[in-house]
Amino acid sequence: MINKTFFSDMVANFDLATRIKLAMPRTSWQLCLLAIIGGGISSVLIVLFLSAISALQTLILGNEQHYTSLNELSRFLLPILGALCILSIAWITGYQYTRTGIPFVLHRLKVAYGVIPFRNTINQFFGGVVALASGFSVGKEGPAVHLGAACSGLIASKLQLPYNAIRTLSACGVAAGIAACFNTPIAAVIFVMEVILREYKVHMFIPIMLAAIVGSMVTSAVFGPAHDFEFTTAIALDYTQYAWVVALGVALGAIASLFNRYLVEIIKYFQHLHIIKRFVIAGTITGVIGTLIPHAMGTDLAAINFIMGNNSHTTLLLGLLIAKCLLTITAIGLGVPGGIIGPILGIGAVAGAAMAGMIGVEGFNIQMTSDFALMGMAGFMAATLNAPLAALLAVVELSGQLNIIVPAMLVISASCLSSGQFFKNRSVFIMQLNMQKLAYRKPPLEDSLHRIGVLGAMRTNIAVFTADKSEEFFENFAGSDDFLVMEKDGDYYWNEAIERESGPKKYRQHKLIAISSRDTLAEAYWSLKEQRCGAVYVFDKSPDQILGIISFEQIRHYLLEGKIH
Repeated sequence: MINKTFFSDMVANFDLATRIKLAMPRTSWQLCLLAIIGGGISSVLIVLFLSAISALQTLILGNEQHYTSLNELSRFLLPILGALCILSIAWITGYQYTRTGIPFVLHRLKVAYGVIPFRNTINQFFGGVVALASGFSVGKEGPAVHLGAACSGLIASKLQLPYNAIRTLSACGVAAGIAACFNTPIAAVIFVMEVILREYKVHMFIPIMLAAIVGSMVTSAVFGPAHDFEFTTAIALDYTQYAWVVALGVALGAIASLFNRYLVEIIKYFQHLHIIKRFVIAGTITGVIGTLIPHAMGTDLAAINFIMGNNSHTTLLLGLLIAKCLLTITAIGLGVPGGIIGPILGIGAVAGAAMAGMIGVEGFNIQMTSDFALMGMAGFMAATLNAPLAALLAVVELSGQLNIIVPAMLVISASCLSSGQFFKNRSVFIMQLNMQKLAYRKPPLEDSLHRIGVLGAMRTNIAVFTADKSEEFFENFAGSDDFLVMEKDGDYYWNEAIERESGPKKYRQHKLIAISSRDTLAEAYWSLKEQRCGAVYVFDKSPDQILGIISFEQIRHYLLEGKIH
C-alpha cells in the first residue's frame, strides 16, 4: 500500500534550485526529463482511451467503423442512445464541466497555464469514448489533446512547478496525445507550435519533440507501427495534372470557409439551449442522416475506406461529402465531446475523390482517387485550421511518401489563399473561441512576461530587519547593494535608496506585495502596474518566508532591453 505522504514528500524534495532553473526560458535536462515522463503517462492514457473505443465499437458493430453492419433502426437509435449516455456522465460530473477539446485547451493555456479541471477531463475521456463509438462524426484527436494536456499539466501542478514550466509541459502532453493518435510525431510537434502555442521557441521545441517521440513509441509498442491511413498507393501525379491540383485547392478553400462559417452559426444559434436539448438534437440528426448514408457516420475512416474500396459515382461522393459536413457541423457545433481534425481529414479525402471524378480525364481510376484524396486531406486541413505546415507534414507522415511534398504544397497554398483572401476565413478553433467568448490571446507585453517565472528573475541579496532596529541596519548597510527590508506587524517594507550627489543617503519606503514562487513576471507586473514603482517579494510555502524580491524597475528593464537583471 502506498503511503499517503509519498507524493507530498516527493514534492517537498523537488528542490528549489531545480524550480529556479525551470522558471527560466531555457532548455534544461530537468524540463526534458519531465516532458518524457509526462508524455509517457499521457500516452498510456491515450492508449487506454483508444482501446476503450475499439472495444466498445467491436461490441456494438462487430468491426470498428462498420456502421453498415447495423440495420436502419439501430443506426437511427445508436447516436441517440449515445447522447443520453454522454448526458448521464455530464450529470454525474456536473454540467458546468462539459467544455472539452482543443478550443478549451487553447483557452486554458491562456488563462490557467494549461491546468485543466479534473471533472472536464473525466467528461472528455468517457464522453469521448461514447461519442466515437456511437457514430457521431467527431475525431479522436480532440480528446487526445485534452487528455494529454490535462495529464502533463496535472503532474507539473502537483510538483508545484512554476507556471511557465506548467504551460510548456501541458504543450508537451498535447504533442504526445497527437503523436499517440496518428503515429505522426513530426506533425504533432508542428501542430503544437502552429496551432496550440502559436509561437516557436527553442526552449519549448526540444521537450515538445521528446514528448511526441514518446507518444509515438508507446502507441507503436501497443498497436504496432502501422497507422489507420495506410490505404494510399504510391503517388503518381505529374506536372500535367498540377493545374487540377491548384483547382482542387481553390475549391477546398471555398468549402472550408463555408464549413467554418456554418459551424460557428450552429454554435451561435444553439448555445443558449440547455445541453440536454442540444445533445438530443445532435443524436437525432446523426441518426437520421446515418440511416440514409451510414458511411458518413463515425470519424474519418468510414468515409475514406468507402471511397478507396469502391469506384463510386461522382454524385454519390458529393452526397457523402454533404452528409459528412452536416454531421460534423452538427456534432461539433452542439458540443458533442470529440475532435474536428479526424472528420476534416475524411471530408477532405471525399472532396478530393469527388474532384477526381468530376475531372473525368482518361485514366481516372483508383490511383487518381487515392492521389486526390490525399491532396484533399492536406488542402482541407490547412484551410480549416489555418495550419499549412502542420497539414503538409501530416499527409507526408500519414502517406509515408516524400514525393507528395510538391503537389501537397501546391494544394495547400491554393486552399489557404482561396480561404483567407477571397472568403476571409480564419482558423476554426479561433472562430469557436470568439463565438463562445473564451479568452485565447493576451497582449504581447503579457505574453513576454509569462515566459519567465519569478524564481528566475528575483534578487536574493536581501537584508531583513525589524522596525526597532532600523537605525542600526541603515548604518551597517549604508553602502550595500542589498535590498533593505523592514518587517513590521507582519508586513514587509522595502527601503529603496534614492540616488543623491551629496549628503546622507535617503530612502523611499514601499510596502512589498507577496506573490507565489510559481507565478511569472506577468503576475509581478500586474501587482505593481498601478503605482509603477515598488517591488514584490517571492515566497514559497508561506508568506512569512521571503525568497527574493523583484522591483518594478527590474521588470521595466527587462521589457526595454530583454535582460532580467
